[in-house]
Amino acid sequence: MLTTSQTAKTTRSDINFEQDAMLVNQLLTDLQKEQAALVVSDVHTIEQLIDKRLVLLQQLSVAAKNRYDALATNGYEPNEKGMAKWLMVQAKPMLNRAWDNFQKALVQAKEMNRLNGVLINKHFNRNQQMLSHLQGESVRTDTYGKNGQTKSQHYLRGPLIV
Repeated sequence: MLTTSQTAKTTRSDINFEQDAMLVNQLLTDLQKEQAALVVSDVHTIEQLIDKRLVLLQQLSVAAKNRYDALATNGYEPNEKGMAKWLMVQAKPMLNRAWDNFQKALVQAKEMNRLNGVLINKHFNRNQQMLSHLQGESVRTDTYGKNGQTKSQHYLRGPLIV
């Protein structure tokens, strides 16, 4: 039978960042592929990546929950603050580096996702302008005057006849 200290030791060894790091690296790879597909407007690839990303994000969520559950089992807060305290108690530079690398990869993934969102927004705006043009709606263009201020001009366009 295991004693309480042996149980805690066993649980503590279960906290690692290998699965988290692997999942975040997959996420980064997918975000890079998505960015490349967005640049060339490859809708088929983007759709495939979206489905894959949903599964990947669910796996990351489960991994985080498991990590925080293990922290709580060991008497730490099940959050980032608890993780910081747990890392201090472990006093293992290798664990600290792994956690730092994981956190940096998360920041990188968030930034790539933000950039991909900008690209998606640009595609959306361009498509909206094209649809407006095809429907014969007025098109607004912003130009800069001599004083550096924007001035809008509206042009009415007739519908495109094919």
